[in-house]
Amino acid sequence: MSASGRAPAAAPCRLSRAPSILLFGAALFFGAALAAGCLRTPHGAAVAENAPYLDPRRPAAERAADLVRRMTVDEKIAQTMTAAPAIPRLGVPAYEWWNEALHGVARAGRATVFPQAIALAATFDEPLVRQIAGVISDEARAKFNLAQARGERGRYQGLTFFSPNVNIFRDPRWGRGQETFGEDPVLTARLAVAFIGGMQGEDPRALKTIATAKHFAVHSGPEAERHVFDARPSAHDLADTYLPQFEAAVREGQVGSVMAAYNRVDGEACAASPKLLSETLRGKWGFGGYVVGDCGAVDDIFATHHLAPSRPAAAAAALRAGTDLDCGHAYAALESALAAGLVGQADLDRALVRLFTARFRLGLFDPPERVPWSRLSESVIDAPAHRQLARTAAARAVVLLENHGGVLPLAPTVKRLAVVGPTADGEDVLLANYHGTPSHAVTLLDGLKAAARARGMTVRYARGATLSGHGGSSAQLAEAVAAARKSDLTVAVVGLDPRLEGEENESPLNPAGDRREIGLPPGQEKLVEAMVATGKPVIVVLTGGSALAVPWIAAHAAAVLYAWYPGEEGGNAVADVLTGDTNPAGRLPITIYRSADDLPPFADYAMRGRTYRYFDRPLYPFGYGLSYTTFRYAKLAVAPDNRTVSVEVQNTGARVGDEVIEAYLIPHGLPAYAPRRWLAAFARVALAPGERRTVSLTLPPRALSFVDGRGEWRPLTGAADIAVGGAQPDRAGRYADDARGLTASVRLGN
Repeated sequence: MSASGRAPAAAPCRLSRAPSILLFGAALFFGAALAAGCLRTPHGAAVAENAPYLDPRRPAAERAADLVRRMTVDEKIAQTMTAAPAIPRLGVPAYEWWNEALHGVARAGRATVFPQAIALAATFDEPLVRQIAGVISDEARAKFNLAQARGERGRYQGLTFFSPNVNIFRDPRWGRGQETFGEDPVLTARLAVAFIGGMQGEDPRALKTIATAKHFAVHSGPEAERHVFDARPSAHDLADTYLPQFEAAVREGQVGSVMAAYNRVDGEACAASPKLLSETLRGKWGFGGYVVGDCGAVDDIFATHHLAPSRPAAAAAALRAGTDLDCGHAYAALESALAAGLVGQADLDRALVRLFTARFRLGLFDPPERVPWSRLSESVIDAPAHRQLARTAAARAVVLLENHGGVLPLAPTVKRLAVVGPTADGEDVLLANYHGTPSHAVTLLDGLKAAARARGMTVRYARGATLSGHGGSSAQLAEAVAAARKSDLTVAVVGLDPRLEGEENESPLNPAGDRREIGLPPGQEKLVEAMVATGKPVIVVLTGGSALAVPWIAAHAAAVLYAWYPGEEGGNAVADVLTGDTNPAGRLPITIYRSADDLPPFADYAMRGRTYRYFDRPLYPFGYGLSYTTFRYAKLAVAPDNRTVSVEVQNTGARVGDEVIEAYLIPHGLPAYAPRRWLAAFARVALAPGERRTVSLTLPPRALSFVDGRGEWRPLTGAADIAVGGAQPDRAGRYADDARGLTASVRLGN
C-alpha cells in the first residue's frame, strides 16, 4: 500500500446498484453485499468479491486484518483516535470509543444508577457485582440500539466502556478512591473479574460490551500531579500491590481493553512503557485486547513529562510500546512520525487490527440477527427490576460500625424521629461521579420519611450545618437542636458528597479532587456534638467514598453506619437497614484511620504504613462490619495441601442475616518489606436463625506465596496461621472467641 493515502484499486464486483441507505451500522448492507458476492458502497466504490471482512463466519482477527489491508494510511491514522470517522468506501461507520459505566451507564441520559464502586466493594459479593454488571451491559446495549436507530454515533453512545477502575485505594486522601474496589488486591481482583464478566457476557465468540481495566498502572493520586508524577514503587510493592488485580483482569477476566495511566512508572510514561505494555501486559500475561491511553496521556509524554522532543515522537513512542488507541488528538501526528521514520507501517497496522478485532467481536459489522443483544429495547433502561437490584445492592453495602445497646434496628417505641445533616436531602450524595440519570432518585431523607409513615412515626428535618467549612448559621444549628429535643431519636446524616472529593477539576467545592484532611468538615462535627449534647440517642449515617476519621463519633454516638454513595435507591436502602427490614452485613473495603497523622506522605508510593496489610492501629479495620444477629464458627479444617479451608458457620441469633466469611493468611518470619497478613479468600452467605452451614474456601496459589525483594512470586514455606472469621483477627492472628472466627496453625511448603 502506498504511503500517499490513495485508495487501493477495487476488484470487480457483481452488485450493480448500491442500496440507498446504510442500516444498523452497515450490517444489513453487508449482508446483502455478501449474498451478491461483493460490496458497493453508497459512494460507488467497490470492494473485492467475497471480501473476508464481510463474512461473519470468519474469526474476528482475520476479518480485521483483511479490512485493515484495504485501508489507506490516512484512514488508518484517523481510526487510532477515539472519535473514529466513517470510511464510506469500505462501509465502515463512524465509531466513538469513549463511554463510561462505573456503576451504571454514565453520561448518556436515563439509566439505573447503582451504588458507587467503593460501595459495591463493601458488599464482598462477587455474584451480586456480576449481576449488576450484567444489568449495566443490558442497558448499554439497549441505549446503543436506540442510538443506532437514530443514526447517532457520538460520545457515550458506543459499546466500549472505560470501566472498571481497579487501582488500589492506597491513601484515603485520593478523591478518586471512590471509583475503586478498595485497598486490597485480592478483593479488587475478584470483584473486577466479576464486573468484567457481567459487562462482556458469557459468549466466547461475541462480546456484549467491552470493559476497560484502568488506570495501568501505579495510579492513585495526588490528582494535581497525575500528569507529571513519576511513581517509583519498590519491585516488591509493584508486583505485590499495584499489578495483581490487573493481571487477574487479563488472565481470568479476559478483559477486552486496558487503559494506560497518565503518570510515569520508574521514569517511563505508562502510555509509552515497554516494561508495562509490552513485557508485562502482553508478554507475561498474554493480553490480546487493545490498549487505550487515558484522555490526553499520549500528549503528556511530550507536553508534561518531557520524555519526547515533539508530539510526533511522543505518538510514535506510545504506538511502538503498544498503546493502540489515543483518547485525544496526539495520534494525528502519526503522519509526521511515519514520514520521519519514527514509527513503522507494521506498528500502525498492528494497532488497527487490534481495534477492529474488538469491533468485529462486538458484532458491529454483522446482521442484527447474528447479534444476541440487538433486540434489547428502551424498556430495560432503569426498569423496575433494575431499580430493585439497586436497592438491594445499596442495602448490602451498608456497614454497621457501632450499635451500642442495640439501638438499631429502630424499636417500635420510637415514634418521633429527627433527621439532620447536610447530606440527608441531596441527590449528589446518591449519584457519586461517572453516573447516569435515574428516572427517580430517593434521597436518604425521602427514604426515612417513607419508612416512618409506614410505621406511624413522625419526622422533623433540619439541615443543621453546611456541607463544607465550619458550619452554617447559628439559626441552622438551633433548628437542628430543637428538632432533636422534640424527638425520641436523631439520625444525623453527615459526611462527604462528590462536591468534596473526586477527579481533578470535577469537584465544585474542591477542584483539587483530593482531600487534605480525612475527618468530617468541622461544621458537621460540631452538629453531631450538638445532637449528642441533647441527651437523645444519635444514630450517625456517614456518606462518602473514602475513609472518614471519626473517633469522637465512634465513642459517643449510639450507632454509626456507613452508607457510601448508595445510588438511586439509597434512601430506601438505608431506611431498610435502620428499620430492620434488611440486616446489615457490609464490610469495610478500606481501613478507617484515626487521623491523617497516621498516614505516610501522600505522594509516597511505598506501601509501608498503608492499608491493613501494613498498618495495625486503625479506628476500624478493613473487613470490619457488624450485624443485628450473631454467628458462631466451629470445625475449622485445613486440607493437607493448605489449598482449601472449611468452617462451620451458625446463625446464633433471632434474625436472618448474611455473614461475610474472610480467610486471612498470616505467615511467620517474612522480611520487613512484606505484608504482615493478607486476605486469601472470602464468601458471603445467608443464614436463617439457627441455621448451620459448612463453607469451603479455596486458597489460590498466590495466597500461599509472597513477593520477594526483586518482585518475584515465591511459594511460602514454614509456619503460618490461617484465620477464618467474620472480620480480621487481632494483631496476634487470633479471635477473641468463636463468635468472630477461628485460627489454625499450619506448615507451608517442605
